[in-house]
Amino acid sequence: MPSTLTWNGHSNFRLACPEARILIDPFFEGNPNAPGSAAQAGPTDIVCVTHDHDDHVGSALDICRATGAQLVAMFDVCMTLQAKGLPGEQAVGMNIGGTVTIRGCRIKMVQAMHSSRSGASAGFIITLPDGLRVYHSGDTGLFASMELFRLFDPIHVALLPIDGRFNMDAREAAYACKLLRPAQVTPMHWGTFPILAQSTEEFGRHLETLAPDTRLVLLAPGESVTLPAPPPPDECGCDE
Repeated sequence: MPSTLTWNGHSNFRLACPEARILIDPFFEGNPNAPGSAAQAGPTDIVCVTHDHDDHVGSALDICRATGAQLVAMFDVCMTLQAKGLPGEQAVGMNIGGTVTIRGCRIKMVQAMHSSRSGASAGFIITLPDGLRVYHSGDTGLFASMELFRLFDPIHVALLPIDGRFNMDAREAAYACKLLRPAQVTPMHWGTFPILAQSTEEFGRHLETLAPDTRLVLLAPGESVTLPAPPPPDECGCDE
């Protein structure tokens, strides 16, 4: 069975492979673009939270308690949710630079340039058992060391914000693709609220100029796409 990616609006994604079902930033309640409620999120093995703002931590606690999923987040965020009732055995606290492996999925926490109530904001590079790597940046501005990510973990699929108010704007997100060199990118954190960018057209134009080798994959809320098989290691584009 091939791996799939589903966008649930905002920064909420479902990443599914034969070995695991992963929810990232499960913001359902209060998300006008969510295709359903947290109760309809489906079987879940892992919940990854980039930071503890309400539109990212979302329903993580309820989903983990209902499904038994393990919560992967900044150590401080895990402690906060444990105080609210998350069973300790389901908390997988970590920090930037760390890596955990759950159900054959290698989850690496990387830096993000953003705020957080506790701990720090982060992104995740998730390597599926077949070797496909998905980078969810979380909320972030553009930073030059994104280029280092691909030297250690060449990115196949990138999920990047383009809203231009709390994160990168369209041009900066396209430049992030120039640094990351992903095979494909799906924009996120746009259109949810009036204060955010309302379309992806500008991002698409800048992507054609700044990162023409990166394919733009647009998803409507609730829509899924089959992810490609990863290329052989010698075709990853790594500079090493």
